[in-house]
Amino acid sequence: MSSAQTERAEAAKLPEGDVVGILLEQHARIRDLFSDVKSAEGEHKQQAFDELRALLAVHETAEEMILRPVAKDTAGETEADARNKEEADANKILAELEKMDPSTAQFDTKLANFERAVIDHAEHEEREEFPFVVRECPQDKRRSMGTRLQTVEEIAPTHPHPGAAGSPMAQWTVGPFASIADRTRDALKRTG
Repeated sequence: MSSAQTERAEAAKLPEGDVVGILLEQHARIRDLFSDVKSAEGEHKQQAFDELRALLAVHETAEEMILRPVAKDTAGETEADARNKEEADANKILAELEKMDPSTAQFDTKLANFERAVIDHAEHEEREEFPFVVRECPQDKRRSMGTRLQTVEEIAPTHPHPGAAGSPMAQWTVGPFASIADRTRDALKRTG
């Protein structure tokens, strides 16, 4: 099992802006946020979960739209499809967690199971997908993918949308509209 420290060290070995390096850094941040949510209480717990939820939503959307089509060519269709299915399953659970009260034991139990699934998914990507992308894509292509990934993340939905998750085509079609609704909802929540 890797760790946030290991993921950051691996990311540091890659050129700045490399798509795999960006994703490894985000995997590390996701681990940090899971720890924060588990140790927090009250309003801080809700805020930490909201940050985790938003990062997971934009991260998975961008992976499906930018990384996964390339991984399909480099790591294989079976691998890419497996990661998309895991992301679709995770999106459903994230939507369930979002509706729960974070102060309950049920939330903590579901979050712990969800964390295991997310970490397992990330480790599959790191072992079975990322190495192929690094090996088979030139550095300039990976940097270009990194730029596109970050652009997609700026406009991606910040809440789970199980109907689009796991399908790059659905992300391209539904994502922009879902993002507008999500970001409006987030802005209203901050002011209200």
